[in-house]
Amino acid sequence: MLQQPIESVPVRTTGRVCEVSWFSDLCGEDTEFLSVRDPARSTFAHCRNIALTAERLGFSNLLLPTSYMTGQEVIPFAAGVAPDLQKISLLTAIRCGEMHPPMLARTLASLDQMLEGRLTINIINSDLPGYREDANLRYQRCAETIQILKQAWTQDRIEHDGPIYGKISLATDPVKPYQQNGGPLLYFGGTSDGARDVCARYCDVFLMWPETEELLYGNMKDVAERAARYGRQVDFGLRIHIIVRETEDEARAWSRHIMSKFDPVRGAALKNASQSSWSLGVQRQNELRKGADNDGFVEPLLWTDIGKARSGAGGALVGSADQIVEKINRYIDMGIRAFIFSGYPLMEEAEWFARLVLPRLPNVTLARLQERIPAKPFLTV
Repeated sequence: MLQQPIESVPVRTTGRVCEVSWFSDLCGEDTEFLSVRDPARSTFAHCRNIALTAERLGFSNLLLPTSYMTGQEVIPFAAGVAPDLQKISLLTAIRCGEMHPPMLARTLASLDQMLEGRLTINIINSDLPGYREDANLRYQRCAETIQILKQAWTQDRIEHDGPIYGKISLATDPVKPYQQNGGPLLYFGGTSDGARDVCARYCDVFLMWPETEELLYGNMKDVAERAARYGRQVDFGLRIHIIVRETEDEARAWSRHIMSKFDPVRGAALKNASQSSWSLGVQRQNELRKGADNDGFVEPLLWTDIGKARSGAGGALVGSADQIVEKINRYIDMGIRAFIFSGYPLMEEAEWFARLVLPRLPNVTLARLQERIPAKPFLTV
């Protein structure tokens, strides 16, 4: 039995709609068996094929993650694959602090021009690779980065004065994006108060990792209330893995298959290789798994064993097509407007999802609903 309905939170994008995204693992974790790496799947050619497959199958957006691991770097990969894509958007993960913000604004504006407005940004607030940084420093750096990006994309000049980046005074002619009504949408995830406050003040979509419905709703209510105090509304998104088949038994059989070569020592090593393995979000995923039954489920359809071998999102929806559609619709009715799905392995699971579930969802592009993409390209003279 599924749980009783949960009240919806206020959201920016109204209507029973959702943006359905897939995932291209640039970080070398695409595999058929959890805890077993497959180096052939971390190449540019393989990741490009994932992007082409996701576009062919009808996904609206594609998350490109960032990590200091074997694989592909985000911005050059996005620029390299952009000429091959005609419809799908790219949700490009950007870690604050890696690039001087005015030059980051210019880089992203150029990428937005290449994609003709099909660029969205996943703002990452984690430690820089090789560092363990003070949380307050990261929140301040993240806030200043977003402030500068927004000025660059919406005003005639950047006029900034902050403790991280100091005084910046620049004309914004070189940094104008294709999307004229505010620039690319900003997606953001975080567990701490500081991170949630940054999202509530500046960003468009609050991204969450898998949790029970009650915990997800609590997260959404908290961020919605924070945003309201700033006179804003945000949308909500869920980054989660998926295993869908014609029957629940078949889906559960595949969950056992991908765990069939699992080695706990090797899985822990792979998980700890990630820059985010010590984050509050990952700790919360670990706590969630403690409440699972013997098969790894913490509530109907929500399976958490994936978190034994990877950092980040540690849960999957596992079930029949009808069960998965019903569960996603429950999430939509709670106020979730963006879904980022993935599976093991990525291309094969995208085919299953696109055949059994995607045609039954109200799939949209949030940037188009919010009128970020103009009818004609933005041209500077």
